[in-house]
Amino acid sequence: MALASFAAAPASAQTNPVPFARPATEAPSPRAAAEALVRARELLAQNRRDEALAVLDKALESSPADAPLRFQRGVLLAQMGRTDEAIAVFTTLTSEFPELPEPYNNLAALRAQRGELDQAREALEGALRALPSYSLAHENLGDVQLRLAERSYQRAIDADAGNRAAREKLERTRELIARLAPPSSAAGAAGGKAAPSASASPAPASTPATPPHQGLFTP
Repeated sequence: MALASFAAAPASAQTNPVPFARPATEAPSPRAAAEALVRARELLAQNRRDEALAVLDKALESSPADAPLRFQRGVLLAQMGRTDEAIAVFTTLTSEFPELPEPYNNLAALRAQRGELDQAREALEGALRALPSYSLAHENLGDVQLRLAERSYQRAIDADAGNRAAREKLERTRELIARLAPPSSAAGAAGGKAAPSASASPAPASTPATPPHQGLFTP
């Protein structure tokens, strides 16, 4: 599944109190936050991830409630392999900004990569409640449901080894998964393994307004 990213701050008003106390004269600067976001993305494009994270963390000291900064931080943490931290970021964003679909989508991507398909499905359903026309979430949900079907057919066979109908459906489902998988993961899928992998993960969104069309089986 593809990860999403913010192009601009959400239009909704901030409802939660700012967790860092500061004098009224030191109100967060939207311009400074936007500039930090641009700088972090420039560094990320140069694969300077540690520096990009430092820029985001510094900006969040002044604007701790800024959703785009926090979202980009989650994307970066996921790219750095710090999955637990990224999941925490996206989970908090879905709680504080339930109207935004991208955090749900990215949370689903990380859950699916771990094989947590039920949680991934729930997150994608949240994304579609927030934005029913969110094409990427629909695509990712289809991919997750395909993996859920694979799991269910396997469980049917585990319960009754003589269930020929379930076995045939499982074979056809795995054939479809193998065709949809990128070349790097096709070999594993063709081997009949049911274990989920990164190729079975929803695609993270990168831009709320115009998320990239990147599906679950896209590298």
